[in-house]
Amino acid sequence: METGETRPQISGWSRIVAPAWRSRAVFCVRLAVGLIFATQGLLKYLDPNLGVNRFTKIGFPHPGFTAHFVGAFEMICGLLVLLGLLTRIAAIPLLVVISTAIATTKIPELFRSSQGFWFMVSDARTDFAMLMSLLFLLRAGAGRWSLDEWL
Repeated sequence: METGETRPQISGWSRIVAPAWRSRAVFCVRLAVGLIFATQGLLKYLDPNLGVNRFTKIGFPHPGFTAHFVGAFEMICGLLVLLGLLTRIAAIPLLVVISTAIATTKIPELFRSSQGFWFMVSDARTDFAMLMSLLFLLRAGAGRWSLDEWL
C-alpha cells in the first residue's frame, strides 16, 4: 500500500458471508473426504466383505478386478485430496465412485419392501455428505492449507 492509504474496512456481515474457499476451514473438509476415501479404498483390499464379496453381491462384472480398481482410485485420489494436491482433478474420479455407489446400493433400497425411503435416507447419509463435500472441493479447490496453494 502507498503511504497514507487506508485499507478498506470489512463489515461483520461480509466476514460471515465471505467465500469459504480461501478459508483454512477447507482443510477440515479435505481431511474428512481424504481420510474416508483413502481408508475405504484400503479396506477393499484388506476385507473381502468390503471389497470382492460386496462387489459380487451388487452384481458388478469381474468383482475382483472392479473392487481393486475402485479401491486404488479411492486410495490415490483420497490421499491427493488429503494433501491438497491436484484436489479438483482428484475429486472427479471420486465423484464417479460415490455416484456409482449411490446408484447401485442406495437407490435400489427405495424399491425393497423391507426398506424404503427412510431406510435409504438413513443409509445414504455418509454417501450424500461425501457427494456434497466433493462438489464443494471441486468448486472451492484445496484452500490455503494445501500443497496446491504452496506450489
